[in-house]
Amino acid sequence: MPRWLTWWLCALLATTSLAAHAQTRAWIDRDSVALGETLTLNVETDDPGAGAPDWSPLDGDFIVSGNSSSRQVEIVNGKRSARLLFGVALQPRREGLLTIPALQVGKQRTQPILLTVTEAAPPARAGADAFIEAQLDDEDPYVQQAVGYTLRLYYAMPLVSGQLDQDAPDGASLQRVGSDLQYTRLVGGKRYTVVERRFLLVPERSGPMTIPGARFSGRSAGGFFDDMFGSGTRELSANGAPRFVTVRPVPAKAPQPWLPLRGLGLRYLATPQQARAGEAATVTIEARADGATASQLPEIELPAVDGAQVFAEPAQTDETFDNGRPQVTVTRKFSIVPSREGALRIPGPRIAWWDVRAGVARTATLPDVQLQVAPGATGGATDAVPGNTDVAAAGDDDSALPTTRLRGDARIWAWATAGFALLWLATLVWALQRRAPAAAGDAAASRDAGPARAGLRELRRALDSGDFADVAEVLCAMADPPAADLDAVRARLDDPAQRDAVAQLQRARWGDGDGPAARAGLRAAFAKGPRWRGGDDGAEEPLPPLYPQR
Repeated sequence: MPRWLTWWLCALLATTSLAAHAQTRAWIDRDSVALGETLTLNVETDDPGAGAPDWSPLDGDFIVSGNSSSRQVEIVNGKRSARLLFGVALQPRREGLLTIPALQVGKQRTQPILLTVTEAAPPARAGADAFIEAQLDDEDPYVQQAVGYTLRLYYAMPLVSGQLDQDAPDGASLQRVGSDLQYTRLVGGKRYTVVERRFLLVPERSGPMTIPGARFSGRSAGGFFDDMFGSGTRELSANGAPRFVTVRPVPAKAPQPWLPLRGLGLRYLATPQQARAGEAATVTIEARADGATASQLPEIELPAVDGAQVFAEPAQTDETFDNGRPQVTVTRKFSIVPSREGALRIPGPRIAWWDVRAGVARTATLPDVQLQVAPGATGGATDAVPGNTDVAAAGDDDSALPTTRLRGDARIWAWATAGFALLWLATLVWALQRRAPAAAGDAAASRDAGPARAGLRELRRALDSGDFADVAEVLCAMADPPAADLDAVRARLDDPAQRDAVAQLQRARWGDGDGPAARAGLRAAFAKGPRWRGGDDGAEEPLPPLYPQR
């Protein structure tokens, strides 16, 4: 091989290694905004000596404001790591496809990010103090298709209190996902605060469907004359227009089980490079679905393999809400234990789905894994016992089993062992008889105490091995009585750090935050268990700026 080619390959490998270990990244909360809106740019690094990023490259296409920073410390398997998180608000200066340039953070640089900036919102409602708009991810969905439904409340005055209600349509389920987003937008020359709330809509039957318009009612801080001659607040209300949708039925030639998606991809995260008979080899598969939740995806399976056993571990899921619709990533590990040496073929998985954009059936597949199994490790023959073994000879009959003859000393020890066993058994029966009344009292006390709630052990187990849905379910079950959702859990917690940790869990669960940081925050905040408020947990508080009501 030429020397110049060798040096080029070494440089390429070094660059790839550095990129794989880079721990500085940047992301935005939305990849599409309208002119006049603001969005948040986040930059995270694990370099303790790095200062704030150099924001100056952003000045050409953006108005930069609202710098913030925070430090997070995480301990995993006894290893301590610290991360710095920087945030800044960006307002695009023009329409079109903009690039958020790479930023210098210490000795590392972030990757460029593409951002689509659309024209400003139409000024048809300019001048109104508040109005509502709704957006569907798909205007003509299929039955059982997961559709993103986004609700936006615009208001031009600071809110003192208020509530936003959205009724579910007949023949469909409507579930709120994530926490509300808040930003500003310029509409017809007037500055509005926008509260964006996202829902997951799943039609349950085909045919016409009407989504009722949302309703908002609240009170805003009044102007000068309201303060002088009134109560200092003003009534504020808005009604959204209903949406009319025609739900398409399941096509006649659609694959079953029915799985309508915008996209589905499979890939191997790990495949064995070698295998040995009797020893486990690991295959890890990842599935990424665009337009579905984890409950809608079928399980990733490997078929039965001739000459090997296949053991599947529980799947790990990560659900987010991007581009106005649900996204899910499912990871599952399989242990392959070959039973003999030789060639082994592991068929790749196959998942049939329906492309809702193209209206055709598709199949996501992975190639087979081919392995050459080496012989397993074998132990040596059992050595003969030297000296007097006291084992009777089997004679010429090969089918006879060897028997052991007990000597006099062995008989004495055998009788002693039997005596001790009988004595131990009598002692055990006596102890159980004494504990029976106490056990009955404990059982009665347990019955009087009512059903047990989830405890700190279940929460730790969910944080260690479960997904964010499992953690949320345990937190809701730890309340007394159990809470309906995480919003109710936050309202009943007395510790601000625990409320912040639950809010971080909600953001991470739906793609607005960092998953590892959310787990670390929950472990730290709930190390000694939840601290609930005393008295009435349902007392209403002013909305800053909007208090959702479900």
